[in-house]
Amino acid sequence: MIKLAHRVGLPFLRAGAAFIKVFSYEQKILSGSGTAAPDPGRVAGSDDEFHVLPVRHAGGGLRADPKFGILPFILSSVYGTLGATLIGVPIGLLTAVFLSKAAGPKVRTVVVTAIELLSGIPSVVFGLLGMQVLVPAVAKTFGKASGACLLSAIVVLSIMILPSIVSVSVTALNAVPPEYEQGSLALGATDTETWFKISVPAAKSGIAAGIVLGIGRAIGEAMAVMMVAGNSPNMPDSLFRSVTFLTTAIAKEMSYAGGLQRQALFSIALVLFGFIMIINVVLNVVLKGGDRDA
Repeated sequence: MIKLAHRVGLPFLRAGAAFIKVFSYEQKILSGSGTAAPDPGRVAGSDDEFHVLPVRHAGGGLRADPKFGILPFILSSVYGTLGATLIGVPIGLLTAVFLSKAAGPKVRTVVVTAIELLSGIPSVVFGLLGMQVLVPAVAKTFGKASGACLLSAIVVLSIMILPSIVSVSVTALNAVPPEYEQGSLALGATDTETWFKISVPAAKSGIAAGIVLGIGRAIGEAMAVMMVAGNSPNMPDSLFRSVTFLTTAIAKEMSYAGGLQRQALFSIALVLFGFIMIINVVLNVVLKGGDRDA
């Protein structure tokens, strides 16, 4: 047991130590008491002089004293996950209601089979299709030089979370006792009113589980996002800005990182872990809290 605890806890202790060291290094640079070390992660030709752990500095342009931090990565992950949730959750929930309550047997079989196949597609395939189809379409539609941006990442993530939301929600809706719906219809409610005011609230716990699974996949996705987001360490101040997510920052730099940069990537992983835990706790409290009150 002691050896297991040591193996499990040691990586987190190292990540915490790396986070403290990187934070101290950042404060030293920002306070002017130290000199910024050469950085292999500098992005040449960008509007700002960003480094491995960048934040936008005031005034813009190239400077000899760039700032450090992971705020752009955090905000990109937050905005990307939020955008994918706003698009994917309503579509997934409406699709689940249609398949469970309104679709005919043939249509239901075809759509459910397609969703099951969609859930088995590797993320790199989503990224490849997004890079070949979605990115050029975004660039052409909005007149941009490149379509690899935050908007493309949001669209890809919203598609990727649909199978989790739809499949779990359909199972939850099918488990609702038919007496609930029969009683609602007997009182004069329409089919639509019965579905959304009786069946959906009754299946709230299962639907919430599907939403949590979908958001968890959106937060932790790396490969597909890496292929469509542009991978530039910019602040996500526009949907058409090339950005880097927390997961992609780790994936693209870990293979060659060393020293302080490698420790910084471990600190990013620690932040990502905390971010996922907070999201899961908040979603479980908000979406499932009503069940304890009932």
